[in-house]
Amino acid sequence: MFAKRQSALAATAGAPPKGGGLKFDVKQVGAVLKKPPVMVGGAGLLLLGTIALFLTVLGDPRAGTPTARVALHREAPVEAPAPSGLEAFSMGGFSAWQGLGADPSLDPNGAAGSEALITLPDGTTVAGGSAIAAPQIAASPLIAAPIAGLSQPGPQGALPVIAPDGRVPAQAYARPFQSNGKPRVALIVGGLGLNAVTTRAAIERLPADVTLSFVPYAQGLQGWIDLARAQGHEVMIEIPMEPTGYPNNDPGPYTLLANATPDDVEAKMNWLLGRATGYFGVTNYLGDRFVTSDTGMAAFLGILRQRGVAFMDDGLARRRPGAWARATADSVIDETQTPAAIIGRLNALEAAAKARGAALGTGFAYPVTVEAAARWTAGLDARGLQLAPASAMTQRPGR
Repeated sequence: MFAKRQSALAATAGAPPKGGGLKFDVKQVGAVLKKPPVMVGGAGLLLLGTIALFLTVLGDPRAGTPTARVALHREAPVEAPAPSGLEAFSMGGFSAWQGLGADPSLDPNGAAGSEALITLPDGTTVAGGSAIAAPQIAASPLIAAPIAGLSQPGPQGALPVIAPDGRVPAQAYARPFQSNGKPRVALIVGGLGLNAVTTRAAIERLPADVTLSFVPYAQGLQGWIDLARAQGHEVMIEIPMEPTGYPNNDPGPYTLLANATPDDVEAKMNWLLGRATGYFGVTNYLGDRFVTSDTGMAAFLGILRQRGVAFMDDGLARRRPGAWARATADSVIDETQTPAAIIGRLNALEAAAKARGAALGTGFAYPVTVEAAARWTAGLDARGLQLAPASAMTQRPGR
């Protein structure tokens, strides 16, 4: 029994077992590879293999390229220093907000992107991007204020009056003027006293025949007026008047209102006129609504007439006669605050003076206005005109 069993084991020794080995089935492998996850994974492996083969054969494509490491350090922003008075009064320093060169129409040559050129009446041109600094002008002092007999105590300060001998502030505080026969042109620069840099520059760098107008709210107002008169300028005080849109558009305290009674107008005028002495006249600040009030304007002009003070408006009150002496500006020169626009308005003012014999312009103490006015006035005599103080343009009521 044992021998038979041994023979059976020997007979089967070395033969593969039936049904017990691994079989490679191509159909099964193909079915597995057709599954989407397997296909995606296989594609990824093929791509990685291709890249590895490329780097092995060709090497790193960036090998040999110079490299450097730089440590970056962000500097803290440095605040620009405040400009000096001279820098503040250069056109180049204000080119950002003037927009010079951005508008090709400002360039007479029509070159887009170039600097705007300002053509002066004498034919010279000034590049809008260039710095223009008007030189300080030698003083031509007026009589120091107050002049005896031309003021009296008021509830808020000294008020102007007509002297017993007939002298009036409108004449005594005006800059003396002698006509040379040429057409006269006058200029008023207002809004002074609130900014020390612009106020001092206007006083020192504009000709003495340019009239200066001061804001009544300015601190140290009398000191500014004294400085202006010491330089040779005649001065005025600005009277705030009700504009359209009041009170959202508010000229400030003590504004003369269109619906005010004569007593209200007088009370406010006592405060405004009592702020300083040495002015020959007053001018309006805004006031397109107030000048339409018959009651308000009658009270206002009556006070000026009784006190011997002149009234010069910016064009709003052209149809309102009165005051001791009276004049109306022909144009506002800086409604558009660019050198080219201001020079254009000054040229037009000059043409009006030549046509009619006299012309009066008014502007605000923008740095660009002061610089353009300084350049323009410098050549007036050579162009056949005479620069005159604004007081020389006034007329007595009824004349």
